[in-house]
Parts: sequence; C-alpha cells; structure tokens
Amino acid sequence: MQDSFRYKGMRKKLIQELREKGIKDESILDAFYAVPRHFFLDSAFAEQAYSNMPFQIGSGQTISHPFTVAFQTELLLLKKGEKVLEIGTGSGYQTCILAQLGMKTYSIERHKALHLKAKNILQQLKFKVRLSFGDGFKGLPTYAPFDKIIITCGAPFVPVELVKQLRIGGIMVIPVGEGEEQQMLRITKKSESETITEEFGVFSFVPMLEQKVK
Repeated sequence: MQDSFRYKGMRKKLIQELREKGIKDESILDAFYAVPRHFFLDSAFAEQAYSNMPFQIGSGQTISHPFTVAFQTELLLLKKGEKVLEIGTGSGYQTCILAQLGMKTYSIERHKALHLKAKNILQQLKFKVRLSFGDGFKGLPTYAPFDKIIITCGAPFVPVELVKQLRIGGIMVIPVGEGEEQQMLRITKKSESETITEEFGVFSFVPMLEQKVK
C-alpha cells in the first residue's frame, strides 16, 4: 500500500468538502487526512477514492460516503480513550477512523471474506483493534459495556441487545428503517430503562441482516 503527495492533496480537497457540508470536529477531519481511503478500495477505484461517493467492496456491501462516515462519527460525541463498538466492519475504513481518533475500538462483521480482508489491512496499518466475525445484532457482550456504539448498516429496528451493552450515559448512532432509506438516530442511554432518541435525517445504507453470517 502506497500513499503519495497526489493522494494527500486529494484528501485535503475532500476534507474541505466535508467542512462545507457541515463537519466541524477538526479531530475527525485530521483523522480523514491521516487514514488513506484508497487503501480500502480496489486499485481500479483509487483515483476516485476521495470523491464523496460509496463503492462496492464485495459480498454485496459498500464503503460509505466519506460524509456519512464523518457525520456518524461526529454524532458519537467521542472522547479520547472511550470504548467503542462498531457493527459492520466492512472495508475497515470507519474502524480505522475510530482507532486514529484514539478510541478503544471493537468491530464485528458477519461476512467472513470482509472480516479477513479488513483484518489484513488493519494489521498492515498497525492499528490495534479487536475484530470479530459474527452476528452484529448480538454485539459483543463479553466486552460490554461500551461508551459508544456505531451501526454502519441499515437496521430494521433498534436491537435491544445492543442497547443493553451501552453503559449508562452511553450513545448509539444507528440508521433505522426497512427499505432503501433509513432515519439516522442518536440514542442516549439515561438508565437501564430509559433512553432519549434524536433524529438526524435520512440516509441510505445496505441492510443489517439478522441471524446471518457468511
């Protein structure tokens, strides 16, 4: 994997575009500069890696728009050193953004091929992340509670098991809805029986499929 001044220049343009779209957290923008997105795409797409668009990554999955990655990350209200669970490792790009931001990052992926590919990339980039292969609806109860949980696929509903794995005061960012569009939600866990839900607009994700690992 090679970076270059050309790719760095393309990242700077992308970061400026993200600023113009409303991303304000400079630490997130710095992470976008530090983590080369073209490493996570097929070499045929390298020249388009820094355009604000998704790409197929295999197994019927996509790497999200850079804006979507930045937007979800900003909604988490991250603090350095927090324990974060990602549902849907995919290419590993969002995973690396979290790790670059100084999070104790855990990620789960249900597609074996994507899990193995992401594991290889993260090892090459020397990010210390705990990757798991399994059902995202079940989360990782062994490592709970988590300060933050981010779901990077469209969930048909808010998984109760994942809410249980949030600490009191923790935040979950999740796109919820069946079909091609989902409502982006930020759920704050106030107590074991109470949550507060905020809505942040309509997005489009590949579906989160229940009880299936491949």
